[in-house]
Amino acid sequence: MKNILLIARKSMLSITLFLGAVSYGQVNFTDSNLPIFIITTDEDPDTGQPAVIPDDPKVWASLKIIYHADGSQNYLTDQDTPEYLNYNGRIKIETRGSSSQMLEKKQYGWTTYDAGGAKQNVSLLGMPSENDWILNGLAFDPSLMRDYINYNLARAIGQYASRTQYCEVIINGDYRGLYILQEKIKDDSNRVNIEEITEDDNSGVNLTGGYITKADKTTGGDPVAWTMDSYNGWTDFIHEMPKPDDVTTEQNDYIHSQFISLETLAGADNDNIGNGYPSVIDVPTFIDFMVINELSSNVDAYQVSTFFHKDRGGKLRAGPVWDFNLSLGHDEFGYDRSHPDVWQFDNGDNTGAKFWKDLFDNDTYKCYFAKRWNQVTSLGQPLNYDSIEDFIDATALLIADAAARENQRWGTVANLQNELDNVKDFIAERIDWINNNIGTFTACSDVEMPSLVISGINYNPGEDTEFPESDDQEFIEITNTGSENVDLTGVYLSELGLSYQFPVASTISAGEKIYIVSNAVVFEQKHDITAFGEYLRHMSNKSQKLVLSDAFGNKIDEVQYTDSSPWPDADGNGKYLHLTDNGLDNSLASSWSANEDATLSVKTFTAGTVKIYPNPANDLVTIDSVNLIRNIEVYDMTGKQLTALSPDSNTIVINFAKYSSGIYLVKITGETGILTQKIVKQ
Repeated sequence: MKNILLIARKSMLSITLFLGAVSYGQVNFTDSNLPIFIITTDEDPDTGQPAVIPDDPKVWASLKIIYHADGSQNYLTDQDTPEYLNYNGRIKIETRGSSSQMLEKKQYGWTTYDAGGAKQNVSLLGMPSENDWILNGLAFDPSLMRDYINYNLARAIGQYASRTQYCEVIINGDYRGLYILQEKIKDDSNRVNIEEITEDDNSGVNLTGGYITKADKTTGGDPVAWTMDSYNGWTDFIHEMPKPDDVTTEQNDYIHSQFISLETLAGADNDNIGNGYPSVIDVPTFIDFMVINELSSNVDAYQVSTFFHKDRGGKLRAGPVWDFNLSLGHDEFGYDRSHPDVWQFDNGDNTGAKFWKDLFDNDTYKCYFAKRWNQVTSLGQPLNYDSIEDFIDATALLIADAAARENQRWGTVANLQNELDNVKDFIAERIDWINNNIGTFTACSDVEMPSLVISGINYNPGEDTEFPESDDQEFIEITNTGSENVDLTGVYLSELGLSYQFPVASTISAGEKIYIVSNAVVFEQKHDITAFGEYLRHMSNKSQKLVLSDAFGNKIDEVQYTDSSPWPDADGNGKYLHLTDNGLDNSLASSWSANEDATLSVKTFTAGTVKIYPNPANDLVTIDSVNLIRNIEVYDMTGKQLTALSPDSNTIVINFAKYSSGIYLVKITGETGILTQKIVKQ
């Protein structure tokens, strides 16, 4: 840390000596290793001066972001050099926040626009394209990184949290200090990936989502939608999406009912996978939300700045996490609540709705909480103390120069080294305390997963005059590769993007294939196969992760396909991805082939119509078929294709002499179906 401060002092000296420097407030600012934001508001017609940025409504401004993509230093003199401008365009901007509004250094919300005055999605500093952004002013945080740490940790354990990028900001010629560029929480495939609900979605499956709801203070001006009892008071809930002015009575009543169901089931200690709290909530998101907020001992968690979301047809989910300036041992306004030795959901103060404590008091939920905590804090994992310490040290180096300027401008970072040492000490003590108070996870440590495999994916079907809508033809094939029937109660697609929960008491027989589809009528018309069920929304034509989980979020199977190499080409050409053999690792592109979807309804060759001999084989393998053989493919057991032939014949001889001893797969596609056979090469 001494080295960090030495670097900062040397950098400040070099800035002071820089010839031609321009003074902004109390800081002589010329360049930064961080991106530089230059915001200039339009002229106020009443004063003839740049407009003051109000709390509401947003005012017009121009924004330049100076950023050297190669990582070299950014200079104010670069502001007129196009190659060094990550953004140069129009925005509308306002101040934001609640208690932070009292500070001279403001926080800002802003939207990007095109030259014609329409909202425009843009990618800023490598973040996915969107139009709504935040400049976080690090209010009440002398460490300058509590939000930055926790958002990054949340993403590191697999949950979406606002992406972050430190920057330095100048507004109307005034150096405003160190900020974090953040994504605003909203529905977007790269943010909260849920279906946007409209004012007409008031019945049926459309009424089920998507929603973003928050427990929060009412100082932002939005009305309270409903309140829920806490163990020491109450918690206010506010609509975030749809906005309070747009939400209908039916939508309000529906989403409220989901929280009431959670409250009732958690309060009754009902963890039944068919009708208990696991049937209502996505358990892993609730656990991860609590893990991050308890690790940081966030005093605002559960009661305020607490988001929830629900996709159409999906379960209620916790998050994204938000607002950590009062955490990691730091509090404000005369309070002292962020301690290492207390559960924040049971701290006697702002504990949030009752369901948080009730969930934790449930033995099954607490077991999974302890299991997850143990997983993410293990050596080498994101929440391990050593990993967090390394991340803090790297961040301190990143912001060292800017932190010195921040203190020079605002006087709020009296001793950064001391602050970061305190944060590290707090985290170490906090992890130890949770380890000693979390309990065992023996009961849920070795959960037996059913033998279900995602074996077919039709993500971008071809279109023709008979079936002109590609989205309506999508399907996911799931195979029970085991020798026993499987009860599907509680099983669901757990990754946002698609929503499907298997009906209570539904089953899949040993060896059976079932299809969940986007449109059951179209699927049955095309393939003459009865669909098992319909999922909501549609698969991406580019890439998507499909995750099949049990009721508590234990992953049964997971596949992430793409439409590019090395994945087989099944992108809009009348083919679908087919797992070459159910014994292969379906996370590998090499385990898949692209099959004509017209062959889907033909499950295999008729018994006795094809012969493969000898097996085991030494050199030559002969394949005889009563019907015409169209294609022959040979794969090794890793899924790598070794041979592809198109004989259009009833008989073919394959030379296995060139292969080493082992087991191989021969896939035969013919007029009457598809057959995959294992061949032993001696």
